[in-house]
Amino acid sequence: MSGYPARSALRLRAKWLPLKHSARTGSLARIDIHTERSIHLFVPRTKSNSQARERLLDTADRLFYREGIRAVGIDRIIAEAGVAKMTLYAHFASKDALILAALARREEVVLEFFRSAMEKHRKRAKSSLLAFFAALKDLLGSAEFRGCAFANALIELADPSHPGPAFVRGYKRRFAKFLRGLIEESIGKEAAAKVAPAVAMLVEGALVTSAIHGPQNVADVARDASLVLIRGAQPTASH
Repeated sequence: MSGYPARSALRLRAKWLPLKHSARTGSLARIDIHTERSIHLFVPRTKSNSQARERLLDTADRLFYREGIRAVGIDRIIAEAGVAKMTLYAHFASKDALILAALARREEVVLEFFRSAMEKHRKRAKSSLLAFFAALKDLLGSAEFRGCAFANALIELADPSHPGPAFVRGYKRRFAKFLRGLIEESIGKEAAAKVAPAVAMLVEGALVTSAIHGPQNVADVARDASLVLIRGAQPTASH
């Protein structure tokens, strides 16, 4: 499970995912952030190859997060996904291509986790931002949580020519934008712009601290510190 809902529960593709989808063929492509060119990631879907691709991605995502990208070889993924090596290479040209696709899958999983958990907490939370921190607490308290999958990947993929680090940086920008949107609901765009970067850093710190020391009250500390910053940024009422 890797601390998130199973991929089979996902039905949502977020607007902030940089994917191009062809409704006609079912294929997916990603835009290279440096060249703005479309990079083909997945072959067009048929029922059989779609199922094989899903198993490969689910398996790669689970193993990469649990054991590390470099520690898990292609043969292990093939064996646990129950496909032939030829099937894997029909979908992904190399392990690096599979890594990039697995990171894209992980982004979908993270988004769906927060969407679902925030919906669960929204009735008791007084704002979307408080619902977010309640969801973060759920994430950090998961028995299988082992840190931010994207930060872990960035550390492992040290080669600057690998597309993984660029994807991770893009993901972090998109997640920070998502978080800023929640803050804007409370205090407006202008005030949110001043504190959103600091709140994003507190969330990043919570992810790292929880991975090192355990969840304890890490999410609550990040929430309380964020609320102090947000209250300080609120426009004062004119008299």
